[in-house]
Amino acid sequence: MTTALLSTADELHARVRRGRRAVVMTMGALHEGHATLIRTARDLAGRDGEVVVTVFVNPLQFGAGEDLDRYPRTLDADLKLAEQAGADAVFAPSVDEVYPGGQPQVRLSAGPMGERLEGATRPGHFDGVLTVVAKLLHLSRPDVALFGQKDAQQLALIQRMVRDLNFGVEIVGVPTVREADGLALSSRNRYLSPDERRTALALSRALFAGRDRHAAQEALRARAREVPSTHARAEALSAIGESRAAADAHAVATAAPGGPAAVRAAARQVLDEAGRVEPPLKLDYLALVDPADFTEIGDGFTGEAVLAVAARVGTTRLIDNIPLTFGNLGAAS
Repeated sequence: MTTALLSTADELHARVRRGRRAVVMTMGALHEGHATLIRTARDLAGRDGEVVVTVFVNPLQFGAGEDLDRYPRTLDADLKLAEQAGADAVFAPSVDEVYPGGQPQVRLSAGPMGERLEGATRPGHFDGVLTVVAKLLHLSRPDVALFGQKDAQQLALIQRMVRDLNFGVEIVGVPTVREADGLALSSRNRYLSPDERRTALALSRALFAGRDRHAAQEALRARAREVPSTHARAEALSAIGESRAAADAHAVATAAPGGPAAVRAAARQVLDEAGRVEPPLKLDYLALVDPADFTEIGDGFTGEAVLAVAARVGTTRLIDNIPLTFGNLGAAS
């Protein structure tokens, strides 16, 4: 197949639509994470549908001193990757096409959820994100739009915007794609020197440490729940050491710090160590939050949660996250 390169909304609107249109929104500098989004979009659109990849570096979401000017722009390579992954069209509009007459006077507000974590570090960032996503949804008119779960707060806000403002589009989150060593794929990874990249691995290692601590604690609690409840049963099992194992499980599950506090502590230990190496990791935040509103969860929380981290290594800022489940719903996802 040949992927069409389009630069205006009129060109996109002129395309004949026969099935579902699935859109993948990007800022270009495409990598395997984007390719996974495109392939998933291809599956959702079906053989008779259409997959459109948008490539637009949105100036509204970059703050003062951020990397708007040096953000990689690799349209030829992006077109090739999009074609290989199964896209029918790449929509790469100019700034004037998206914002005719200059930056828009009317913009979307991300509200309180957009002021937390990434929003606290980058004021106004999510207002810019939601404004451009809304614009591109109107321009591309998809049935379904796909976004990576690596940008968990962005995904949650887009889902909330679509629900709160009655956009007629389905939003699908696609799991984070990682390199073999665990580093989450990002267009900004190319900024890292070899030494900086080694330090940056602490982000994923911290998340995995928190996940593993949670999984171990859940396993201990499950083991403790299996302990014989009567003295007679415990005595009957003592010959094979079951009572000792049960007692150990009880003791550890009771004495060891568990729940969200333990997850945060395990992750923070890795990040603290990375802050003492050269080059050091400079932590922006580590948070364990409810994905419904991105507020920190408490010790009694049950349900789905997101363990999220953001940090700088050299001049490069990176983010990452993993989903966890607390309480009766199970252990780590």
